[in-house]
Amino acid sequence: MEKGVFETIFKRMAGVVFVLLLVLIGSSLIYYFMGHGNDSFLDCLYMTFITITTIGYGEVATISASPAGRILTMLVALAGIGTMTYAFSMVTALIVEGNLTHSFRRRKMEKKIEQTEHHYIVCGVSRVGMHIINELAATRRPYVVIEQQKERIDELLEQWPDTLYLEGDPTDNCTLEKAGIERASGLFATESEDHLNLVICLSASHLNASLRIVSHAREAKNMDKMKRAGATSVISSEKIGGLRMASEMARPAVVSFLDVMLRDKEKGLRIEEVSVPDWLAGKTLRELNLKRYRELLLLAVREGERWEYNPEDSLCVTGSSVLVFMGTPEARIQLEGELKD
Repeated sequence: MEKGVFETIFKRMAGVVFVLLLVLIGSSLIYYFMGHGNDSFLDCLYMTFITITTIGYGEVATISASPAGRILTMLVALAGIGTMTYAFSMVTALIVEGNLTHSFRRRKMEKKIEQTEHHYIVCGVSRVGMHIINELAATRRPYVVIEQQKERIDELLEQWPDTLYLEGDPTDNCTLEKAGIERASGLFATESEDHLNLVICLSASHLNASLRIVSHAREAKNMDKMKRAGATSVISSEKIGGLRMASEMARPAVVSFLDVMLRDKEKGLRIEEVSVPDWLAGKTLRELNLKRYRELLLLAVREGERWEYNPEDSLCVTGSSVLVFMGTPEARIQLEGELKD
């Protein structure tokens, strides 16, 4: 949608530049032939240039002293100044319309996205998409948003002005590639219509077979289709809403605790997970010394399909172990950084 900006600018300016060159070269040739070669072509060109630009250092071509030469000079001034004024007004109009500014902003955004890796791609700034973006931003995870409607992007930037985004079609392979799908850690299909999310899952899984894809489904009957299209997980609003209502009735204190935890923007506590790298295989939890993180509480360790809740310090981890804990984003980032070293 943006690639035609420079084509439009070129088409608008091509005619103006052509007329300006025609006046410049044509007038110079007329000066030259009217002077019977007494003035060099460079002098005639210089005479035309200072006339058009209203510099007016003085008459260079000798023919300008004749009545015909002065009439020609006036015509050159009218034609040249009129053309240049039109050109400047056209450039000003392009800037005011925002085409140039928007194009430069888009290119700058694409360069930033090219440098981003291990990020999450959010396809669609729907109501569900906004909640996902809020969570990713709150937990300081890198993300890129793809949205077709400029109005939704403007609403997003009002809340999160530093968001990396692409204004385009998330079902298009080129747009997904620009969003860095080959380098991404995961993708959210959060369009309002199920058939769009189905296409997004299919395209994303084709471009990156190892990518984790989480899709939103408005209708439960479409969940299996999305999984067959490549989605790793499919979330149904109806199912989540039902589970939440049941939990509110049976476990009100637990639901209240989770709500308070999610709303607390100062501490930002979350239930997080961190994978154990291969070089730490065989180490015990005591050796990992997770208790040195005051803002981190280890809840469980997952080993494949097996879970160890409230694990003992003597538990050995492997390269496939996943640590599940409650902590702040700062603690998670620090732990991830140290485990990579």
